[in-house]
Amino acid sequence: MCGRYMITSPAEAIRELFGLADTPEIAPRYNVAPTQTVPVVRRQAEGGGRELVPLRWGLIPHWAKDETIGNKLINARAESVASKPSFRDSFRKRRCLVVADGFYEWKKTGGRKQPYLIRLKGGGPFGFAGLWSRWRNADDEPVETFTIITTEANDFCADIHDRMPVIVPPHAQDAWLDPERPDAETLLRPYDPDAMEAWAVDMRVGNPRHDDPALIRPRDAQGTLL
Repeated sequence: MCGRYMITSPAEAIRELFGLADTPEIAPRYNVAPTQTVPVVRRQAEGGGRELVPLRWGLIPHWAKDETIGNKLINARAESVASKPSFRDSFRKRRCLVVADGFYEWKKTGGRKQPYLIRLKGGGPFGFAGLWSRWRNADDEPVETFTIITTEANDFCADIHDRMPVIVPPHAQDAWLDPERPDAETLLRPYDPDAMEAWAVDMRVGNPRHDDPALIRPRDAQGTLL
């Protein structure tokens, strides 16, 4: 499961990675949590270009009667995303890249769970494989939401947690966003373990009210500040 992540990269780095024509400055977020609205990259409706749009985390299928279903659909498993009713329509037509530069997982240590920040070595932005949907509320207003796809952990992340979000490498972004590509499922695999790094962080990351740089200061396995 991926239930927390961060976005701290400058707009220029995000624009370059995702091939965007323009990117507004994005305020650093050290503790993105479900139900919050955050930047996502998707194909434009016309022209085939890309756009950066604010979507709410927690996918609401277009057929849903109640928006609260989104609270349960923050992640989609790669193994069933193409067939599960909640996700299959978006998988076929509405794939996206969720902007991030780190994510958190919790490792069981004795009788407690210690959060770890996991990112690409040296830092920098990347895109989670995501799906988006457009749902209409009782007032017929559109509500756009997304989910993050997870897969089995690679050899690096497995020491912390048995699942990890799918990270789409830059060379595969076009294939993932293209609804005409029949091989999209082949992209849903663990990221290169040799390209990742991690360290223990502040327990406060478990509470979405906390969102500050001190959250990611390195700690030892017992949670003591280094």
